[in-house]
Order: sequence, then structure tokens, then C-alpha cells
Amino acid sequence: MAAAMRVTGAWVQLLTDWLDRENLPAPALRTVLDSRSPADVVPLPLWRDLLQQAVLLRPERLAPGLEIGAMIQPRHVGMLGYLILTCRTLGEAMLAYQRYETLFYGQDMVEVVGQDDQMLVRWPGADSTGELADSVAIAALVSFLRRQVDTPPVPTRVAFAFPAPGPSIRAAFEAFFGCPVQFAQAHTCVAFPVHFLAIALPHSDPSMRSLLDRQAQAMLLALPDSDSFDRALQQAMVRLMPEAAVTLPRLAAELHMSVRTLQRRLTERQLTWRELLDRTREQLARHYLADLSLTLGDIALLLGFSEHSAFSRAYRRWTGNTPARARKQTAMAYKTENAV
Repeated sequence: MAAAMRVTGAWVQLLTDWLDRENLPAPALRTVLDSRSPADVVPLPLWRDLLQQAVLLRPERLAPGLEIGAMIQPRHVGMLGYLILTCRTLGEAMLAYQRYETLFYGQDMVEVVGQDDQMLVRWPGADSTGELADSVAIAALVSFLRRQVDTPPVPTRVAFAFPAPGPSIRAAFEAFFGCPVQFAQAHTCVAFPVHFLAIALPHSDPSMRSLLDRQAQAMLLALPDSDSFDRALQQAMVRLMPEAAVTLPRLAAELHMSVRTLQRRLTERQLTWRELLDRTREQLARHYLADLSLTLGDIALLLGFSEHSAFSRAYRRWTGNTPARARKQTAMAYKTENAV
């Protein structure tokens, strides 16, 4: 299982931000980091290696992984980070993370479980990403949650699967998290009092949450049976479409490549830019139309059309049908299915 794990290009930019804060030139390391666009797939062994290279530049630091994780911003988690911001409560945010974790690690790892009066966010020790990477991940999780509320939640317990470090490093971990920290455990885990689930998030936006939730679902569609370039293409387009900014130059910039290189890669797949855009929009339109909670105006927005009529014309060109008729057929099928 661990061999299939990965992180995203957005996540490794945590390291770039830390190098900037520390005023570390590290040209060789930065070259690798800068070559990754936010949607890129970064194999877990490469992420571990990049982390190791970075912390060796500050050998005097007791727990550099915690420092790196503490710099977390929503952009480092991509779509998932912005989706969490719009949730109503910490509990809803935890469930959103669990639902769309595949966008981040490429597989489902985390479980959110209740145990007596505690809420546990954990994954098995067998799925450990390594001492440094796990330290960054848990520090980022706690720091992200702390930034979302006026009274930062303090964990009751933090646990790691890797062996216990020396007393000074252990003390640094407990000072950072503000609670007991255990090592050599069966799970990597953060525990909070269960009542923390009800803590309200200040940026809650149900309408935006709904749209971002649909986008996250659409991004999951890009994961199976596609290579890393196809995934990067589709996920970048899903992000850009609601901004009505899906142009060839903008997509090339998002993927950190020249327009000429992007055109060449599309030619290798026997695709033109227009065919790619139409294919992706049609695929997403079918997915969005199956969600009866979305209006046709919402779908037009998610697909990057300036108005509903433009979406209707495009959908008729793709399918010979209108979105309204397709929606009606979906609703009828849904009614029939639930009547059986």
C-alpha cells in the first residue's frame, strides 16, 4: 500500500515557504521544488528525500518537521484546503478531509472515530509516511485547525508510529502540541475532546461549500485509469473553470510548462486544445447534471461558461440534447429507481 502513496505539488511548496523563511538559497533543492506544479503527483520517496535535504540545512533544529508543518496554508492542500475553510464546524471539516483524502495521498488512509469522549484522527502505523513526513503532516493538521477558530483547540494526545526520540526532542514535540506525545504506537493519531466537533468555523459558507464539494467530486473522477499528466490536466482545468480562466496559456502556466510543450503533449495524445476542453466539460457536465441539488446556472458556473445559454448551446453540440432535457431524464430515472 505504501508504495502507491504520494503527495501533491501544492504540498511540497510547504518546503519552499520554509526555505524562504529561513533565507536558505538551496539552489539544487529549489530547482526540484519549483519544477512541480500544484497538481503534480509527487511520489512519497521523493517527498521524503526533499524533506531530508531541507532539514540537513538546519542541523541545529530539534524538530524541523514541526516548523515546516506549522507553515500550512489552504493553498498547500489545494481544493481540499479551501473546501475545509467553508465548512460549518470542525467536525464537518474532519469528515470533508476524510471523504476527499484521495486527492491528497492518492489513497484513503485517515479514519475519524469516536472513542469515549474523544475524537481520534488516525491512520495505522503500517501506513506511516516516515518520521519526518508524519511529523510535518500532524503539525500541519493541528496548525491548520488552530488557525480556523478564535480559541485554538488543544489536542489531548498525539501519537506517532516511529520510535521515541531523545528527551530534548520529545520535549520540543510536547511544547509544540501542548499535550502528551507518545511514540512507537500502533497508530499515528491526534485526539481531541469530542465536543470540539461542534466548534464553529468563522469562514463557513454553505453555498460555496456546496460548489467546492462538487468540484472535489469531479476531481476524483480524474484519478482512476489515467497517468499523472492526464490527472494534472483535468484537475487544473477543474480548478480554473469556475474562474472562467481556462485558456491554453493559463493552463500551461498552471502546469509549469510552456504553451508549446503543452501543445506537444496534447498532440502526442492526438488531442487539440479545443477537443480537450470540450471533452472535459462534457464529462463534468454529465456528472454535475446527475446531481439534482445543482441548478443549471450552478453547472454553467462550474464549467466556466459566462451564462446559462452558452452552456446549453455547448451541451447540445456535444450530445444532441439540452441540459434541461438531460436533467429531466435524470430526475425521472431517479424517481423510478426509488419507486422500485
